[in-house]
Amino acid sequence: MSEDVRMVAWVRGRVQGVGFRWFTRAKALEIGGLSGFALNLGDGRVQVVAEGAREHCEGLLDWLQAGDTPGRVDGVTEIWDTPRGGYEGFAIR
Repeated sequence: MSEDVRMVAWVRGRVQGVGFRWFTRAKALEIGGLSGFALNLGDGRVQVVAEGAREHCEGLLDWLQAGDTPGRVDGVTEIWDTPRGGYEGFAIR
């Protein structure tokens, strides 16, 4: 049984205006069992917050880092924490 975690990732590169948040949400739904959101930041990055089983969050992080995303990912920085809850599904903000 996997523990539930919270993963917050900041994605750098050409990730705004290319459908990145929509594809991130679609991937989170495909993986299943994740709640959270993808949000454009004012500095050009996208913040991704995902809560759920560790292996599901790791799967989303792997996808973010793999380069199979729209646009161009130059790097991903992530932190891990305990879940806070309060999310209804996976949203685009």
